[in-house]
Amino acid sequence: MIRSMTGYGEASSHVDGTHYFLEARSLNNKYLKAVIRLPEEFQALEAELESKLRERINRGTVTITASCTDEAGAAAREINVQAVQKYLDQIRRLPDAQLLTGPLLSSLLSLPGVLLPAAHEEERIHRARAAFAPLLDRALDGLIVMRDREGQGVSADLEAQRQLIAERLVQITGRAPEVVSEYQRRLKARIEQLLREADVQLEVGDLIREIAIYAERIDIAEEISRLGGHLQQFQEMLSLPGAKPIGRTLDFLAQEMLREANTIASKSPDASISRWTVDVKGAIDRIKEQAANVE
Repeated sequence: MIRSMTGYGEASSHVDGTHYFLEARSLNNKYLKAVIRLPEEFQALEAELESKLRERINRGTVTITASCTDEAGAAAREINVQAVQKYLDQIRRLPDAQLLTGPLLSSLLSLPGVLLPAAHEEERIHRARAAFAPLLDRALDGLIVMRDREGQGVSADLEAQRQLIAERLVQITGRAPEVVSEYQRRLKARIEQLLREADVQLEVGDLIREIAIYAERIDIAEEISRLGGHLQQFQEMLSLPGAKPIGRTLDFLAQEMLREANTIASKSPDASISRWTVDVKGAIDRIKEQAANVE
């Protein structure tokens, strides 16, 4: 089953007067990039949450945003009175000290050292760890469900492109021998006409040699075989059970398919084969676009 790289999930809980909230958002990325946004006092939990994230997500930019609202009195921070007094003494010595007003005083709270850590800081971190870990699992559950749902649409489109390539490959395979036969008839007719005008006999060996050189130059049997093999591998990838990461492999496979299609287009002078090859290349480009959306 194919999984998209875009998704969203969230979860929240209320524990002992504290409300915890966590959301997970994911976007396309060639590799896995984790962005963890936590309240400043819980930065120590960043590595733990990222480790849990990497256990479940393989590709994409995943942003985890967590918040905590503590409604208990113990959450209040103590004001460092001595630090505040020292700041005030320095401010009063400034020329515009008379401008010191209530709003300006409130900004003192943001100065370094004014607010002391809340009581039992280690205990708060421990409670936050116990709360955020299951919230992350639940948020990722929702994100993965959305990824799976979008992946179904991507899978249907990839299968449609595979079928189109397979159909055109059958047409190209059937047409390729006819191109040589038609060239043989045209060449023979042209040479016979020239020889009649010159009253010269045709050497069959020379004609056969010329046809053989032409057939070798436009031979696309090897490219058709390789493209067919890539197409078979592509079908097997689409049929893999479970949600295994295949995005990068799919992108590489599409590049190899495009290489064979380009060679077929350059070697064959036939208008029908050229037209079918254009369809094949268009389908491969679509596969490459979708590979950028697949985990």
